[in-house]
Amino acid sequence: MTIPSPAGPENEGPQNAAPQNAAPRNEGPRPVAPRPVAPRPVAPRPAVPRSGGSGGPGGGPARALQRVTASALGPYQSAVVRIGFAATYLFFLLRELPNRHELYGPDSPWHWDLARQLTNGNEAFSVLMWTDSTVWFEAVYALTLLSAAALLLGWRTRTMSVLFMVGVLSVQNRSIFMGDGGDNVVHLMAIYLVLTRCAQVWSLDARRATRNAQRAAAGLPPLRDIVGPALWVLLGPVLVVATVMGGLGGTWWLPALLWTIWLSAAAWWAVNRYLPHGEPRTLLDVLANLAHNATLAVIMAEVCLIYATAGWYKIQGSRWQDGTALYYPLNLDYFTPWPALSDILGTSGLMVMVLTYGTVIVQVAFPFTLFNRRVKNVLLVAMICEHAGIALLLGLPFFSMAMIAADAVFLPTAFLVWLGARATIGRRRLLSGLPGRSRTPEPGAFGPAHGPAHPPEAGSVKDGRGGTEEPRLQGGGGGHTLVG
Repeated sequence: MTIPSPAGPENEGPQNAAPQNAAPRNEGPRPVAPRPVAPRPVAPRPAVPRSGGSGGPGGGPARALQRVTASALGPYQSAVVRIGFAATYLFFLLRELPNRHELYGPDSPWHWDLARQLTNGNEAFSVLMWTDSTVWFEAVYALTLLSAAALLLGWRTRTMSVLFMVGVLSVQNRSIFMGDGGDNVVHLMAIYLVLTRCAQVWSLDARRATRNAQRAAAGLPPLRDIVGPALWVLLGPVLVVATVMGGLGGTWWLPALLWTIWLSAAAWWAVNRYLPHGEPRTLLDVLANLAHNATLAVIMAEVCLIYATAGWYKIQGSRWQDGTALYYPLNLDYFTPWPALSDILGTSGLMVMVLTYGTVIVQVAFPFTLFNRRVKNVLLVAMICEHAGIALLLGLPFFSMAMIAADAVFLPTAFLVWLGARATIGRRRLLSGLPGRSRTPEPGAFGPAHGPAHPPEAGSVKDGRGGTEEPRLQGGGGGHTLVG
C-alpha cells in the first residue's frame, strides 16, 4: 500500500511518478504553444513623389513658385527699408524747414517759371507745378512731412506710401539742382515702396491686424474701419481731377500706377467684405505677393548696381588708382564739418591709402559675395561703417542714411528679429518706469517681436514639408490697401 504525500499530487516528486505505460491522469487541458505564423506577402506600393519635393521632376521650380506666390518674402527687411527711407526724408524736411522757401518754394533761385519749362520738357511729375501759390506749397510740404511720419510708424501704409511717393517726386522735381546722390536713391525707393507689403511687422497696421485676429479667435467681428474708406473716397476725386487736367506728368506709368492702386483698393475691400475666404481673396493675395517679391528683387538689384557702377567708375580715376582720392575731400571746407578730425586723417598717408583702396574693393566685390552669407555680412558691415564715416567726416548725413537704409535689404533675418526683440524689451522697460503705466506685459506696439503679424483665419495650414504656411491677412495684409 502506498501512502500519499501530504503535499498533494501537484507536489509529487519523481519517486512517486506513474510508470510510463500507465494511463494518463485527467489533469485538464494543457496549454498549446502557438505556432509561428508566416507573414503574408504584401504587394509593393508604387512610390508617389511628394509634392514640391526635390526628388520629383520639377520639384525645385514648383517649390520656388509656391514660395513666391504664397507669402511676401523679407518682411523684416522690407520693414527696415520703409522705416529707413521714411526717417531719412522726414529728418531732411525737418532740417530744411527754415529754408524751404529758398530751396523749393517761391523764393527759390530756380524760379517757378523755369521749373515749369523744365518739367514740360522732361515730362516730370510735380504737384507743385499745378500753381505757384505759397499756400499750395505749404500744404504740399506739410503733407509730405505727415506722410513720411505716418509711413515711418506704419499707419495706413498703402495710402501713406502713395502720398509719400507723390510728395518726394513733387519736392525733388521742383528744384532738381538741390540734392545729391542720396536724393536719387530716395526718389527710386519711394516708388518701389508703393509696390511692397512693407507693413507686415513693426507697424501700427500689424498691431491692428493682430487685434482683429484676436477678436476673430474669440468669435468677435473685426474692428470697424472708418478711416480707410474715408481716405479712399477723399483721394478718388483728387485723382480724377489731376488726370483730367493733365497734372500727372507726361509719362504713362504714373497715372497707370495710381489708378491701379486706387481701383485695387476697392477690390480688396469688396472681397474682404463679401468673400473673405473665397478664391478671389486668394488671387489678390497671390498678385500682391508677386508684386512685393518682384519689387524686393528689384531693390536688391538696384543696390548692387549702385555699388558696382560706383566701384568700377572709381577704378578708372587716377586718384583712386594711386590711393590719394580721399585726401582731397578731407581738405575742402565744404566737406569738413569737423576740421580737426579731418586733419588727423588727411595727414596720415597710410590711413588715406587704406581707406581709398578699401572703399573701391568693398564696392566692387559686394555684388559677387551675395552667394556667400558670411562674406556678404562682413562686407555689409564694412559698407555701413563706410557710410557712417561719410556722414561724420564729410557732412553728408542724409546721403549716408539713404544708403544704409538701402543696404538694410541684405541684413540677416536673425539679426533683425533679435534687434526687434531688444527694442521691444527696451520700450517696455522705459514705459514701465513712467507714472500711471501698467507693468503687465502687453503686445508690442509694432507687431510681434518674432514674426509677421499674420492673423489666422482658420488656423495654420500644413505646407507639405512639416511646417506651416503663413495664414492670410485680414483687411488686405495689415495696411496693404487704401482701405486696409
